[in-house]
Amino acid sequence: MGISKGSAQWNGGLKDGKGVMKPAHAPEAPFSLGTRFEGQQGSNPEELIGAALSGCFSMALSLGLETAGLKPTSIQTSADVHLDKQGAGFAITTIALITEARVPGASAEQFQKIAEETKKNCPVSKALAGTNITLKATLAS
Repeated sequence: MGISKGSAQWNGGLKDGKGVMKPAHAPEAPFSLGTRFEGQQGSNPEELIGAALSGCFSMALSLGLETAGLKPTSIQTSADVHLDKQGAGFAITTIALITEARVPGASAEQFQKIAEETKKNCPVSKALAGTNITLKATLAS
């Protein structure tokens, strides 16, 4: 398989500094203390983790459904990444995955089972195994 690359550049101190995170084949995402903790315009590492998990989960769910003989017409996934104070630092404590899929012919029970298996087995979920990942999966009509 391949190797995916990303990088980051930070200039300045914590409070006055600014940086950019750059996936190898996508636009760079500016970040700073203000974008991470104060709601200022820009991105932060947690958003990129949420986007990575959402994308990986959606692709893997599509595969799981197709393996079960079902063909999804759409899968929309988002991730709420919770960054909480822990001791002297911070930790990502929970990621709440929310997905809604249109899957003609799927039963709610079958869909839930495949979605839960996908949550456990997509590569990004495995990489984040030390984090509590919850899932709310909805089968759209």
